[in-house]
Amino acid sequence: MSGIITSLEHLVEERKEGYLNKAKIADGGKKMRKNWSNAWIILSGQKLEFHKESKQQALSNLKTGNKPEWVDLRGASIEWTKEKSSRKNVFQITTVSGNEFLFQSDIDLIVLDWFHAIRKVIEKVPKELSFTSKNLELRIRKSSSTELLNFGNESKEEKPENRKSLLFKLNYSASDSSCDRKRVKSRLKKFISRRPSLKTLQEKGLIKDQVFGCHLHILCERERTTVPQFVRKCIEAVEKRGLDADGIYRVSGNLATIQKLRFIVNQEEKLNLDDSQWEDIHVVTGALKMFFRELPEPLFPYCFFEQFLEAIKNQDYDTRIEAIRCLIWKLPQSNHDTLKILFAHLKKIVAKASVNLMSTQSLGIVFGPTLLRSEKESGNMAIHMIYQNQIAELILMEYDKIFSSRED
Repeated sequence: MSGIITSLEHLVEERKEGYLNKAKIADGGKKMRKNWSNAWIILSGQKLEFHKESKQQALSNLKTGNKPEWVDLRGASIEWTKEKSSRKNVFQITTVSGNEFLFQSDIDLIVLDWFHAIRKVIEKVPKELSFTSKNLELRIRKSSSTELLNFGNESKEEKPENRKSLLFKLNYSASDSSCDRKRVKSRLKKFISRRPSLKTLQEKGLIKDQVFGCHLHILCERERTTVPQFVRKCIEAVEKRGLDADGIYRVSGNLATIQKLRFIVNQEEKLNLDDSQWEDIHVVTGALKMFFRELPEPLFPYCFFEQFLEAIKNQDYDTRIEAIRCLIWKLPQSNHDTLKILFAHLKKIVAKASVNLMSTQSLGIVFGPTLLRSEKESGNMAIHMIYQNQIAELILMEYDKIFSSRED
């Protein structure tokens, strides 16, 4: 107990306040429906509080007895995540009790500042603090009974016969659970040994080759092309009925409809984007962006990331263009050709910027981090994002020079 108090005394209290978008996606390990909301968040010590109102309103509510929702950061984990949400700049906190929260902000510096502040607290708080005096009261519950046993300071001395009865029940329950585990393990082994191979399932048509999440060169080899058919179809649909759409590629489509389109693309060979269910062009653009985000390796391969960053840092503009041009011509054929057709399409978007309000800079912000990213996230994420945007902008502005043939 004295060790716990000593650890608490040495804990450096961190305090930070501000607005973030928040969504709770799991409660005690049970998954929940994601529902984003804007919250005033207070980081205080090893605790993260959530308020619906601003600082002053939150303080007045506390005075009237309203208790805010809060998270205990002791033993928690924090990480960046792209799989849990289509939004950018999302990080996840998972508590020892199995609660999971997503936090997000469109402003890079704000979300980075929050991420590092919370991670600093988690790293400083000893994980053993989760075993505080409240947890010293051991409670043993059995799902089939309402019987509750307390081993706290206030619990009464139990009779010897009751103890024997309880020990028998616990031992019986443990041995019964052990037998269940052995049976399950045995059945799993039999199932795994008898399961058909991936090739057999594919031959029978039970498992189809995926489009989303597939390596670009594998997908292109399978389709016998250098640009995926899905990319071509999306571009054709946008150029047919979306060039004038306000905020094209910036405005998000309905996520559920995008996921439905993703499922159909992965399961069926034929896709008609002129179908009425894909009437919202933002669903098509959302699916195309998702395709590029889910590539196991981005359109600009990881091994080229640092080289492109060094190229864009050149002070001389012509040298910068030539450096980017040389790197693009070194890309694998499928990456080069897909990049070429994509940016030719984006040039058409920029040509109608007066109508769709999507400038070169706007498209750079949308596509820079999607097409070019580091294999390992680092503290330089905000700086990298600036360069990623600039690279996409430069390719758009100097498309003809960059994609001209090697001989030119």
